[in-house]
Amino acid sequence: MNSKIIVVGSSNTDMVIKADKLPAWGETVIGGKFLMNAGGKGANQAVAAARLGGQVVFVAKVGNDIFGKQALHGFGQEGMQTTFVHTDSENPSGIALIGVDATGENSIMVAPGANARLLPEEVTTAIRANPEAGWLLVQLEIPMETVEAAIRQGAASGLKVILNPAPAPAQPLSPDILGHLFAITPNESETELLTGIKVTDIATARQAAQYLFDKGIANVVITLGSKGAFVMNALVSEHIAAPVAEALDTTAAGDVFNGALVVALSENQPIGEAVSFACRAAAISVTRMGAQTSIPVRREVVLTGH
Repeated sequence: MNSKIIVVGSSNTDMVIKADKLPAWGETVIGGKFLMNAGGKGANQAVAAARLGGQVVFVAKVGNDIFGKQALHGFGQEGMQTTFVHTDSENPSGIALIGVDATGENSIMVAPGANARLLPEEVTTAIRANPEAGWLLVQLEIPMETVEAAIRQGAASGLKVILNPAPAPAQPLSPDILGHLFAITPNESETELLTGIKVTDIATARQAAQYLFDKGIANVVITLGSKGAFVMNALVSEHIAAPVAEALDTTAAGDVFNGALVVALSENQPIGEAVSFACRAAAISVTRMGAQTSIPVRREVVLTGH
């Protein structure tokens, strides 16, 4: 199976303040530490896939500003193909304002900027221009019509399509789109929105996974944070635990999980082993501050698993 991976999604610059606690409504919290990092769900997942050994084509849109230029430079440093990272001369690059508390939990606001202008035809053109690719990974920080165009074109081109439905969708995903997916990877809150089932333990995760599997999705992977993930397909229905980690910042953990997952699957690893690899990568990332700065390299994850 070809390991070339197309990632379609957002690119943001993250402005992070780590403080003892997140502010309540109307409250100002003084005494935090400020960091500025490259982020965005699409870019995080693309960088994770590249850093963990994948051959990555990234499809995105940035502004013609210092943040966009820095992002493009960073993608090149990671060895990603950036031919299809477009520059928007009319809109700024995406920005995320992130608060992180002492336990590593976060609160995020995003101004999408150029991400909101990534067009369906730009994405479909990129997919058609890479016929040797085997995998497509996409999230929901770009316009829904662009997401749907990517999924349809990916499926039509014979790619195995993985949808990370994050941030949580504001509207139900169409049955047509779900039917094109090789896998879906919601977290607990996203799973509840997609299924109406509140995931509180392994039993409810299994119930929700069955609901999504019955919708025609061949592989369902529900991420459970520090508890790992629940996996279901025609042959497997199991909980996979994550390594114990002391969380410093969980900002990009889900993105690292998805980038690692697609790399492992592209290398023909069985779904259970691929999810275990992804859990190990995500567990390392939460012990570090920032989004892309927290992503491990392949050697760290392989060593952790032995």
